[in-house]
Amino acid sequence: MKNLGSWIGGGAIGGACGLALSISIGVVKHYEGTELESYPDPVGIPTICTGHTGPTVELHQTKTAEECEALLAGDLGKAFDAIDRNVAPEINATMPPTRRAALASWIFNVGQGAFRDSTLLERLNAGRVRDACNQLTRWVYAKGRKLAGLVKRRSTERELCLMGLE
Repeated sequence: MKNLGSWIGGGAIGGACGLALSISIGVVKHYEGTELESYPDPVGIPTICTGHTGPTVELHQTKTAEECEALLAGDLGKAFDAIDRNVAPEINATMPPTRRAALASWIFNVGQGAFRDSTLLERLNAGRVRDACNQLTRWVYAKGRKLAGLVKRRSTERELCLMGLE
């Protein structure tokens, strides 16, 4: 597994938002991988590029590397928008880039609706940041199956989320 320092210190675009985006891209690429031809994910959902799913993804599609980068940027942009839309402004204003990156990676994976309705968001907005970050490790199931890859990913996301807390 790539160490967290390489995501945090390397390739930052600039500023806190750029750093959060850079970190989240590293995490998502590490755990999703990138495939130019669509494939069924571990629970059978058609997926292409770097974990991109949706109604337009079908098996036997192909994309270019540039198209995959654009899809990833768009998908992560939506995840960051969900953070800005749902996290209380006073919490969001003081959130470090590592926590934003962890949440964006998680939202990218579980979806905006799951985030909006989650205990994690409820605890985060109540100022219970440690409790919110600890919720990440509960999200390791896909269609009722505990997946080793999700266990590893959530551990990384939790570690990023907790950075900066005493």
